[in-house]
Amino acid sequence: MIVLKASQENIVAALQSVVGIVERRHTLPILANVMIQKTPQSVQLTSSDLEIQIRTDADLGGDKSSFTTTVGARKLMDILRSMPSDQMVSLESQQSKLILKSGKSRFTLQTLPAEDFPLVQESPNFGPLFSIPQKTLKELLHQVSFAMAVHDIRYYLNGILFVAEGKQLSLVATDGHRLAYTSATLEVEVPKQEVILPRKTVLELLRLLSDKEGMIDMQFANNQAKFIFEGKEFVTKLVEGKFPDYNRVIPKNHKNTVTLGRLSLLSTLQRTAILTSDKFKGVRISLEIGMLRVAASNAEQEEAVDEIEIDYNGDSIEIGFNVTYLIDVLTNMSQDMVRMDLADSNSSVLVTMAENPNFKYVVMPMRI
Repeated sequence: MIVLKASQENIVAALQSVVGIVERRHTLPILANVMIQKTPQSVQLTSSDLEIQIRTDADLGGDKSSFTTTVGARKLMDILRSMPSDQMVSLESQQSKLILKSGKSRFTLQTLPAEDFPLVQESPNFGPLFSIPQKTLKELLHQVSFAMAVHDIRYYLNGILFVAEGKQLSLVATDGHRLAYTSATLEVEVPKQEVILPRKTVLELLRLLSDKEGMIDMQFANNQAKFIFEGKEFVTKLVEGKFPDYNRVIPKNHKNTVTLGRLSLLSTLQRTAILTSDKFKGVRISLEIGMLRVAASNAEQEEAVDEIEIDYNGDSIEIGFNVTYLIDVLTNMSQDMVRMDLADSNSSVLVTMAENPNFKYVVMPMRI
């Protein structure tokens, strides 16, 4: 039977939304496969890595009957990508194999039975459903995801905290040295729910979410989160653990404030960072009346000093930072002006933007 028959472009678009979580190496060979479920109306593609499951529905032609199998996801994708986008592609089932035909090309692919495919068991007790625009969620994730920890022994830091409460959705990420916080307004009120999305889930959502105006539906359970958007259903396990109290970390009432151009500060930091070493990324920032100075040195006794004229009348402060943490936040912003609130050389700095009061970024100082 003909499982699907459509243009290369349409099949690739559907497959692309599910193959991102498929790892190249697996203890279970079937996890390298994508499950293809043919119904008379549509074709459903499902992938899983035992912790995340993505399912998409697409109208990809084929016979008006039902059929289910699994086939190597990356292999299928690589074959399809090698073909012209406007070319018609068909996938036929013959015994335990799939035959892919396109133009004068023909590929015979081995399958594994669909009943062996490990589907994620969905939680029976999801909380209330709420929605925000896809574009908004993508922006929120982009604003905080760079501050997530990577392979930290404190596993609850390897992801993003989602807090839905009342009419507000807040996202927080921290690696213990810096913290990024942002929020958006919801259309409906929801009871308080806190979940930690794993790092892999966050990166996959960033890849899949589009800048279109469509909405994304969200539901949280004790151990799972579910996202539904553009014909895709995304179910993920959550990170268990207690996220740090971010409200205590965000400084309030720092008495020294400086507002300056984001790009001029970024280029100054990038220039100065050239003379830091790979192991020690420290720079010294000195604030004086009308002047911000950035200095760095390394083991070879080389030194970089750069100055920016600023509108500042506060205390004289000299404070050390990991320059990467400052470059990260400035690179991820799009606004022209950035504001820094400081207390003294031993307290963390608060970075905010005038155009976006919902965004806050905190960096701990380092001894230099």
